[in-house]
Amino acid sequence: MIDPLVRPPIVKQCELLNLSRSTYYYAPKGESDKSLKLMDKIDRIYMEHPFMGSRQITATLWHSGIEVNRKRVQRLMRLMGISSIAPSPHTTKPKVGHHKYPYLLRDLAIEHPNQVWATDITYIPMSKGFMYLVAILDLHSRKVLSWRISNTMTVDFCIQALREAIRVHGIPEIFNTDQGSQFTADEFTSELVSHGIMISMDGKGRAIDNVFVERLWRTVKYEHVYINPANDGLELRVGLKSYFEWYNTTRPHSSLDNMTPDEIYYLTQETDGLQVA
Repeated sequence: MIDPLVRPPIVKQCELLNLSRSTYYYAPKGESDKSLKLMDKIDRIYMEHPFMGSRQITATLWHSGIEVNRKRVQRLMRLMGISSIAPSPHTTKPKVGHHKYPYLLRDLAIEHPNQVWATDITYIPMSKGFMYLVAILDLHSRKVLSWRISNTMTVDFCIQALREAIRVHGIPEIFNTDQGSQFTADEFTSELVSHGIMISMDGKGRAIDNVFVERLWRTVKYEHVYINPANDGLELRVGLKSYFEWYNTTRPHSSLDNMTPDEIYYLTQETDGLQVA
């Protein structure tokens, strides 16, 4: 029996919880309570109207009685990692050193699990502070294959989520992302290339190309995050773990004829005789 008074080292605790040390040591971002409340308002507006840019969001805030200048809204939106899905004059300007991958999902019939996976990052508000969530989704079944949270938008936690998804569920034919710096980084794309996975990337500034992940963000925020604000990174992780288990195994999806993602994912594999690596 383990002595409850003897705690294993923090590194070991994180390994047992499959938790990054950055999450364990999470300290709230250096934003005032007023800014955090404003970011929560911006996030909710954006979830409802992702086509809105900083100008329209600022106007919406003013109409709701919140007096704020556009520059502040722009700064907070950059910090949150969000922008309007509407094309801007510079949407076709390539990033220096960024290999341009084509968008492979247009007119593609997605007919079985592990045919197409997709990923994205979203801002997650907490009682005090905020974190970022990355998730990998199987587009045929809508199953959340893996996810990670982090207090920074670096490529590391995206790679961790990718490796877990491959280890547990095998290798997809196509992997779709946006053109965010995390997903265009050599460290991330080389992981995909090493497994022979075809890389698909949304048109820059076109979140609509990754619409299924955008719908996931709206669902998880309205069904869990907004009504269960976490106090810290550990509480957030425990809450999301419980939510995603329910989402995959129990929550019926109207787009899946009221079946669950797990039912579609595993039933289709059994029917088609697919093998998981």
